[in-house]
Amino acid sequence: MVFAHDTEAALLAAVELVNSAEEPDTLTETAQLAEFFERHVYTGAHTGDAAELAAVRALRAPLRVMLTSEREAAVTLVNETLAEHRALPQLVRHGDVDYHVHAVPPQAPLPVRIAVETAMAMIDLIRADDLSRLSICADADCAGLVLDLSRNRSRRYCSTACGNRNAVAAYRARQR
Repeated sequence: MVFAHDTEAALLAAVELVNSAEEPDTLTETAQLAEFFERHVYTGAHTGDAAELAAVRALRAPLRVMLTSEREAAVTLVNETLAEHRALPQLVRHGDVDYHVHAVPPQAPLPVRIAVETAMAMIDLIRADDLSRLSICADADCAGLVLDLSRNRSRRYCSTACGNRNAVAAYRARQR
C-alpha cells in the first residue's frame, strides 16, 4: 500500500526518534534536536531549549510502545494520544508541501506535535491492517525499529550498519 506523504514522513520521524535512544544515544544536545526538526521538516513552535529536548527525549519510550504494539493495543494508544492532546484534524498547506493533515495548532509544543502526528500516521497503518510495516531490527544485538515502506516488504534491518554487519557475519560463516 502506498501511504500519503505526511503518513510516511511522520512514521520516518517517529522511528528515527525512537531509534535515537539506542546506543549510542543520538539525541543528547539541543543542536541535535534542531537538526532533527529541520531534517523532518517540522513547522510551528520550536524553542530549541533544554526543556524541549528533555520532553522530546521522554517521548521515545511511549512512541516505541505505540509503534510496536499489536493492533488492538495500538488503537487504544492512538485514541488516548489524540484525546489527551485534543487533536482536531485539519487540512493545511505550507511551504512546498501540498494539503496534508495537521491535528494540533502550529503553536503546540514540538513534543505534542510529534506525538499527535505519529498517532495520526498510525491510524493509516491500523486502518490498512499494515502494522507489519513496523518491526524490530533482525540484528540480534540491536533493538532498533524498522519501518519497511518497500513494495516487497523485504527490509529487515534498522540501518545499513546492521545489515552490513549481518551480511559479513553470514559470509564469514559460509567461508568456514
